[in-house]
Amino acid sequence: MKKTEEQKHQQAEPKLSSWKDKTKAFLKEFGIVFGAFLVLNNFVVASFLVPTGSMENEVMTGDLLFVNKFIYGGTSPRNIPFTNLRLPWFRVPAISDVERGDVIVFVFPGYRDEVNPEEFTFYLKRCVGLPGDTIQVSGRVLSVNGKVAPLPRNMKFSFSGMANPRLIDDRVFPQGAPWNEDNYGPIVVPKKGMVVSLSARNFDVWETFIRREGHTARLDNGAVEIDGQPATEYVVQRDYLFGMGDHRDNSLDSRYWGFIPKENLVGTPLIVYWSWDTDIPIYNIFAKLGSIRFGRIGTLIR
Repeated sequence: MKKTEEQKHQQAEPKLSSWKDKTKAFLKEFGIVFGAFLVLNNFVVASFLVPTGSMENEVMTGDLLFVNKFIYGGTSPRNIPFTNLRLPWFRVPAISDVERGDVIVFVFPGYRDEVNPEEFTFYLKRCVGLPGDTIQVSGRVLSVNGKVAPLPRNMKFSFSGMANPRLIDDRVFPQGAPWNEDNYGPIVVPKKGMVVSLSARNFDVWETFIRREGHTARLDNGAVEIDGQPATEYVVQRDYLFGMGDHRDNSLDSRYWGFIPKENLVGTPLIVYWSWDTDIPIYNIFAKLGSIRFGRIGTLIR
């Protein structure tokens, strides 16, 4: 006997309903998993690929690290993934404050003369100076507040000779400073509330810094103006850090591009979970697999 159209419709309806229920259940589960991933990635633990050798031999180029983000207070996304488009963001309360000697991951603040960096990127350095600290390097020896700083366990130099103290490297921070990477400072790491005296003589030193804090700064006939008003001093609005690489001769760090806003902190690396040669393309699969550094996997970062 042939089925009526009504019977066919009654039989098809449960199947349609079942398909809709399965789709809704899948989307719900996917949303929960994806939401949990976003929370973990932004506020708890994230992955970080080390692109340069500035922290060798503590951290090697090609290491993939798990980064502890909640220790300094995880944040909501700061940019749209895979773009340079910034987003409004917030930070949850930290469980610990950054300390001297911590290896830190942070949002790169830009090169010395940039108000805003061209690209949104993360950097990895060792925090050697906290807000208010006085930093000085003399004959490659780092001192903080007049005391020689402890040496990182894997710190190294590439060159046997050091730069002459009289040599001026015009790449160093701040602009016009008569220093080089081996003989640097003294320089004070800015802290919130610190008052900086301004004049035509030091305007070039502080112009970019002031603009990064969200103000206009200009020199008009030898007089400094901030936000269009005459100014002889400036009150620092944020706390800053000073970072250096453990591979001292191969690190473009705060000695070259300046202070790290404390708010740029992302976290501190915990452990190496994978390591291989990033210069080998992934399509060269056998060479890529052959470059795996099994001895690095499980290394704790200190």
